[in-house]
Amino acid sequence: MEQINNIEVVPCTSSNYLKPFRVHYNQNGTKKSWDFMRTHDSVSVLIFNTTSHCFVLVKQFRPAVYMCEWERTRPQPPEPAEQAEEGAAAPGPQEGETSSPRPPASAGLTYELCAGLVDKPDLSLEEIARQEILEECGYDVPVAKLKRITSYRSGVGVTGAKQTMFYAEVSEENRVGEGGGAPQEGELIEVVKVPLHEAMTFAYDESIPKTMGVIFSFIWFHNNMSPKYKISTNV
Repeated sequence: MEQINNIEVVPCTSSNYLKPFRVHYNQNGTKKSWDFMRTHDSVSVLIFNTTSHCFVLVKQFRPAVYMCEWERTRPQPPEPAEQAEEGAAAPGPQEGETSSPRPPASAGLTYELCAGLVDKPDLSLEEIARQEILEECGYDVPVAKLKRITSYRSGVGVTGAKQTMFYAEVSEENRVGEGGGAPQEGELIEVVKVPLHEAMTFAYDESIPKTMGVIFSFIWFHNNMSPKYKISTNV
């Protein structure tokens, strides 16, 4: 998973996942414009293993996270005045440029909820969530066992896509595979277990890269499900 090499940044002229647009509009008499991207909505699932009393997350390499870290750690270009004085152009990573020292692949690894795109119009959100649980984590969960937590907008300044979050309880009895994602779709996923009593420490540890969905869902569990199990989530 951490053997990342031959990195090259190129223009994205077409994509099955992202489509950039610019919208012009008037708001309270003021003319405005905004750049945004159209993308798919998604589902995510907080999975709790009732046998081992742990949460089941996924860990995977995210190129967008990696490139942001690379950009963040690069030497900053000189100020405009300094540029004019030295006659130097601002360095760095442009199309095809990979000369600056790159961070380790671990900089692009994130812990996430099991999740997937809503790109199958013939399936319900619950059915898509069920497929993702099976593909990514190896558990066969009946649709009827999925509990809808809520839905919300993600990336409101860029995509405005909606994500619907579910909760699923699993046990070793309905584990039918190792998970790991769909290789034919380019997925390479590691299944990770977080013990219930370590959940909130994990959520608030800023040294562990994770999505907001992980933090929110752990808090939801603490507020709504912990009393059922009479186990502290270490808040």
